[in-house]
Amino acid sequence: MPLPAHTAAIEQIYEQHHSWLYGWLKGKLHNACDAADVAHDTFLRVLAARNAAHIREPRDYLTTIARGLVIDRYRRSAIESAYLQALAARPQATIVSEEDRALIIETLVAVDKALTGLGTRTRQIFMLSQVDGLTYQQIAVQLRVSLTTVKKHMIRALTECALIMAQP
Repeated sequence: MPLPAHTAAIEQIYEQHHSWLYGWLKGKLHNACDAADVAHDTFLRVLAARNAAHIREPRDYLTTIARGLVIDRYRRSAIESAYLQALAARPQATIVSEEDRALIIETLVAVDKALTGLGTRTRQIFMLSQVDGLTYQQIAVQLRVSLTTVKKHMIRALTECALIMAQP
C-alpha cells in the first residue's frame, strides 16, 4: 500500500479510537502512565504493520494488539521480580549496574519468549537440562524417551534461544 494511504488510515484510526483505547487500557492497568505507554506502543505496531487501510474493525484490531502488549508487560514484570528475588537471595552482596540489570532482564525475557514458543516436551527437556542440571541420559531415563529424542529436543530449544537472542 502506498505510504500516504497508510498514513491517512492511521491518522483516522488514531483520531477515532485513541481516547477509547486509552480509557480501556486505563481500566485494565489501573495506571494512567502505563495505559498511555501501551496505547502508544499499540499505535506503533499498527504503524509498522503497514496495513491500516485494510483494517475493518479498528477496535477489535487495537484491542488484540494492546492485549498482547499488556501480557508482555506482565510477563516482563514477573521475570524482573523473579530475577530481583534471586539476586537478593544470594549469600554475598552482588552489585549489578542498572545497565547490566536491564541487559540481564532483556535476556531473560528473550529466553522466556523462546521457551514459550516451544512445545511442552521440548520445554520440559530444556528446563530439566538447563535449570535442574540433569544430563541428557538422566532426562531420557526420567521421561522414558530415547537419548536421541532428548538430543533432538535440546537442539530445537537451543536453536530457538539462539534465534531469539540474535534478533535486535
